Order: sequence, then structure tokens, then C-alpha cells
Amino acid sequence: MRSKSIYIPLLFAILNLSVLQAQEIQVTGIEEIVQPEDTAQIFSLEDFVKVVLANHPVVKQADLMPENARQEIRLARGAFDPKLTGNWDVKNYKDTEYYDIFNTTLKVPLWFPVDPKISVDRNRGVYLNPERNISSGEDYRQVTAGLSLPVGRGLFIDQRRAAVQQAELFAQITEAERIKMINKALLEAVKSYWDWYFSYFEYRMVNQSLVISEEIYRRVKLDFEFGEVAAIDTVQAAITFQNRNADRQAALIDFKRSGLMLSNFLWGENEEPLVIQDNVAPIWDVDFQEPGESLDSLLLFAVNNHPELQKYSLKLEQLSVDQRLAKENLKPRIDVNYNLINAPINYSGEFADINLGNNYKFGLEVEFPLFLRKERAKLKQTQVKIDQTGLESRYAQQQIINEIEGAYFEMINGQQMLGYLETAVENYQRLLEAELFNLSLGESDLFKINFQQDKLLEAQIKLIKQQVSIEKSKLELLWAAGKPYLNFDYSVALDD
Repeated sequence: MRSKSIYIPLLFAILNLSVLQAQEIQVTGIEEIVQPEDTAQIFSLEDFVKVVLANHPVVKQADLMPENARQEIRLARGAFDPKLTGNWDVKNYKDTEYYDIFNTTLKVPLWFPVDPKISVDRNRGVYLNPERNISSGEDYRQVTAGLSLPVGRGLFIDQRRAAVQQAELFAQITEAERIKMINKALLEAVKSYWDWYFSYFEYRMVNQSLVISEEIYRRVKLDFEFGEVAAIDTVQAAITFQNRNADRQAALIDFKRSGLMLSNFLWGENEEPLVIQDNVAPIWDVDFQEPGESLDSLLLFAVNNHPELQKYSLKLEQLSVDQRLAKENLKPRIDVNYNLINAPINYSGEFADINLGNNYKFGLEVEFPLFLRKERAKLKQTQVKIDQTGLESRYAQQQIINEIEGAYFEMINGQQMLGYLETAVENYQRLLEAELFNLSLGESDLFKINFQQDKLLEAQIKLIKQQVSIEKSKLELLWAAGKPYLNFDYSVALDD
């Protein structure tokens, strides 16, 4: 009787221990799983974008483009720079001064096709060409001041004015290209961030599932030692635990790889590449919002402001300049030159009266190709380029519109799917908790627990994957609409 009284309490103690062990297994909710670890250094999306905009080589390369465009404008405006020329020609033979000819001229080109110039001549010599002769009473010096005016070809536009207009349009094209380059770099960078984000939280969820499998395996072994379960149950628990270990290792590899891919976009101030550390982690953000703009407003913005469409529009303006120049070249060239002699400043540097009918030089130059084949071909080529660019622009616009609508549809429907997945995670969590509770009562088995655990993990990973998919579709939407810097604050990176 004494031996029975000893074994019965011991048996109840063993049973109670097994029940308590089963009851202690807690299914951690997704909100707790994604809480940052104490040792983790948070790296938010805003911080990441800030580093990319400040230091990424592609962004820095894009920021150099406006300077190149400014120099193109400067180069074109160089055709209007004042020009000072000089010439001195002397011949002396057998102590005879054949001639001593000196000329210096200052030309000041203006935007309106009038080229003022002032010239100073000093000519003397025994064998001087008569047309160069200047009397000794004027100390062999003469001042001429005048201008050249095209009254035919070149009156409304010429090559140098067209070059300036083209350069100014090129500067605007460059700005559109700069925004496009930065947007492209941001698109790739932020997508890489979301891949890293997904792999990190996938690893956290698989790791939590491993903790549950490990605890179940440990307690099944303990129950087997007390004869509560069959040996095959320990094998099943061990297999599940091993599979969870393999899943965790695979998730860890994905996380490491995605971290290395993310490091491709991380650069220091001195252009040294950076590598993201293992203790750096993203912050969980479940507040997934729409871009804040309707589909119609995004479409309207894209049609009017998309960098690619702006480039086409500016190219059409450049071709319009070419077309105006080609039409101008169909006119005959008629240049009128008029120069006052010793007026309004004479050879002594004093102001003199102007007499348009006396003391002047006048010239007229006329040129006109008879067939105009070159000019007509240039005009036709320009018109063909205008038609081609117009077709490309309309095609690109339709592509952009379709991309915007597709990305918007994906984002909106993805948000609806997100609600379903959140509900599924909650339900699978309840089912797993119920199975663990049933196990504590001896009314469940490992197969059911493993099944529910697999389903919960699958639903959790689908949830985080869907959240990332929404963010990527939002990103694609902003990219398709041509939003500058994808709505990230570029000025913050510049201030730093």
C-alpha cells in the first residue's frame, strides 16, 4: 500500500508536468515577432534614400549634367563675343619703304543681326595701293565705323542664334534626363531595400517557427522518456525541427544576399563603398498608404511633366528651330555694309559730325543658289524628323498611361488582398493555439500541429510579401508617372 501511495502522486506529478509544458508553448503574434531586437540598429527607408541621394555615383553623375548644359549655352553664346583683330604688313627694300600697312578692327555681334564694327587703319609707303592711300594731312591714319545688316537670309534667324536656342533647349532636356537618371537609380535602390526588408522579416518569422518546433521536440522527447508518447512521435518532431532549421538557414542566406545587394547602393561621402552590417535591420511599417493622388491627377501630371515626354517635347522644339533655319536658308543672301569714314570719331580720337552722304564706304553682297537642292533637302529632312519624333512621343505617352493604370490597379487590388491575408494570419494563429491547447489535453497530435504551424508560417510570409509588393507597385506607379525623385525629399540630401 505504501508503494502505491508513492507512485500515484509521482504519476500525477509527471502528468501535470507534461500538461504544464504543453501550456507554456506560446504562439507569438506577428506584431511581437517584428519588434526590433535590442541590439539592432534601425535603418529606415528614409535614411536609406537619404544616403543614396547624397552619395550614390549615378546621382552624382546626374548632378553634373546641368553644368555640362550650362557650358553648352556658354559655348553657343561665344559666337556673340566681341572680337578684336589686328594686322601689320611692312615692306622695306633698298632703304625704300614700299608700304607700311596696319589695321585693327573691333567687331561686336548682336542678337539682332546687326554687326557693328570700328576699324583703325594706318597706311603709308611709296608703292602703296591707291585704294589704301591715306593723306599725310591725316597722319596716314583713318577711322571707319559701321555695320553689316542681312536683309535677306539671316534677318530673322541665323546659325549662331539657332545654336543658342538649341543650347537652351538642350539644358532643359538635360534637366529632364537628370531627373530620369535619379528616378531610375532610386527605383532600383528602393526595390532592393524592399527585398532586404522582406528577407529580414521572413527570417524573423521562420526563426520564431523554429523556436516553437524546438520546444515541441524537446517536450515530446521528455514525454517519451516518461512513456507518454511513442518513439515515432519523437522522430516526427525531430524531422519537423530539422526542416525548420533548414528553412532558417535558407532564410538567413537570402537575408545575407539581399543585404549585399542593398550595399550596392550605399556609398560614403568620399565615394567609398559601404557594406551593411549584420546588426542593421529595417523597421516594420504596416501603415501602407496610397500615394495621396488620384489616378486622374497622376495621368495628368505624367502627360504634362513626365521627363521622357518632356524630352520629346523639347526635341520637337529643337527641330522647330532647325526647321525655321532651313526655311530661312531658302532666301537669297543679301548683306548690306555701310561704314562712316572718320566719323563719329576721327583719326585724332575726337568726335566728328556724321554726314551719311559723304565720307563713307558702302557695299552690297548677294548670293542665291539656283537650284536650292541642299536647302530643300535639309528642310525635308527636318520635317521627316519632326514627324518621327511626334510619332515616338505619342507612342511613349500611351505606354506611360498604360503603365500608370497597371501599377495603380495592382496597388489598389494588392491592398484588398492585404486585408484577406491579415485575417488569414489571425485565423491560422488561432488554429495553432487551439491545437497546442488540445495537445495539452491529449486530444491532438503532432501531424495537426505541424500542419497548422506550416500554414501559419506560410500565411505570415505571404502577408509580408504582399506588403512589399504593394510598396513596389506604389514605387512603380510614381516611376511611371515621372514624379521627380519618386516623391522623396531630395533637398534633405542636399542640405546634408
